[in-house]
Amino acid sequence: MRTNFPELQKLILFIGDMAIVAVSSYVALFLIVAYSDVNLDMELYRRMLPVMLSVVGVLLFFDGLLSLKRKNYIEVLLDLAFVMLKMFVIMMAISFFLREFAYSRSILILATILQFVALVFWNRLWWQFEHHQMIPRRVLVMGTADETYHLIAHLRTHPYLKDHVKYICPDYDSGEWRSFIDDVDLVILSYDMQLSNKAAMLHYCQINKKQVFILPNFYELYCSKVDLDKIDDIPVFRPRYLGPTTEQRIMKRFLDILVAMTATVVLSPVFVLVAIAIKLDSPGSVFFSQRRVGEHEKEFSIYKFRTMCVDAEKQTGPVLAIIDDPRITRVGRFIRAMRIDELPQLINVLIGNMSIVGPRPERGFFVEMLKKELPEYIHRSNVKPGITGMAQVYGKYRTSPYCKLIYDLIYIQECNVVTDLVLMLKTVRILISQKHSAGVVVENRERPSRDYTM
Repeated sequence: MRTNFPELQKLILFIGDMAIVAVSSYVALFLIVAYSDVNLDMELYRRMLPVMLSVVGVLLFFDGLLSLKRKNYIEVLLDLAFVMLKMFVIMMAISFFLREFAYSRSILILATILQFVALVFWNRLWWQFEHHQMIPRRVLVMGTADETYHLIAHLRTHPYLKDHVKYICPDYDSGEWRSFIDDVDLVILSYDMQLSNKAAMLHYCQINKKQVFILPNFYELYCSKVDLDKIDDIPVFRPRYLGPTTEQRIMKRFLDILVAMTATVVLSPVFVLVAIAIKLDSPGSVFFSQRRVGEHEKEFSIYKFRTMCVDAEKQTGPVLAIIDDPRITRVGRFIRAMRIDELPQLINVLIGNMSIVGPRPERGFFVEMLKKELPEYIHRSNVKPGITGMAQVYGKYRTSPYCKLIYDLIYIQECNVVTDLVLMLKTVRILISQKHSAGVVVENRERPSRDYTM
């Protein structure tokens, strides 16, 4: 049956996770004690356990693992792996800064392994429970089939979401949607619906207790962050400027320098190995430089490891990479999938023409093309471009330019150090997920018809 206690389910999952972390820690401790002759300070481990539980709890929260509904289990598995990896690194750092050198690294390693294995089984069982309990949502999409093609295609190809598009109603004024509304659980409003029609639909769905999703347009995005003001006694909303404040820019720059310097030192062996592999794989230089558009639409040279053959665009001119692109070398295919080709952009960050987090810098050719199609594209240049960003974390390489722009503008609204740290942590997970770095698909599939129902 449909759950009426979602918060209780989250609490049960969280308590189970915390219990597993605690029990696994003690199991690791007693295993080390039983099979070695070392004398351990048991009080130290009792004091460190609440710290570990707090770290894991925060990581689970920020990685969205307090609920497993409408998630692919592979993504849950990857999230758990990176939660435990980050927990291990954080606990190592805490023990170092607290000068607790008696805190055994071998116990921490064994505890992390046991915790991960147990969490995988527990979360698998809970994922099956939640998905077995879920009832597919019947969906009404307000918008034409052409306008909602990508949405419908995504719902069809991701069955774990359990969203079943039952009706498409292209015209609000016809009133046809009124005959469908009682037969659905969810209403999705297209981005190009008239504002007055959206308001009427929202009012109707609120009264009838129907959940509503809105595909945002730029007007709604601008109004999502507003300050309440007034003209005499008349209340007004004042939309915020799309861009960080001076204080936010200073804090962001400090974080960029700290992260870029640390990453450059730590990853220097990777730089050397990748450079050798590129030279052995194909003729040409190790690094690749290209002009991109940055903050305030000023061009700069971006640095990357070369992943394509030399003069890859000599015959074609500027084109996007596609799946199985023949221009990509063997080593290039691997380092693209792992996003290693982006590492030299740490130099751009240190120079100051890029940030760790921000909209990805595009080539001038594509910027001008996209500005004609999407005038709001110009607002991306209100901040420095980044190595990673919200569009890269939540989208994929082949996510539409419109959706990527929405993500980028949302980031610009939320641009601060906390947002950057969260996106940096989430970036780690997508590094091994090739679906985020795959090229665009060249396709010509048949789109659903206007009177689509099922």
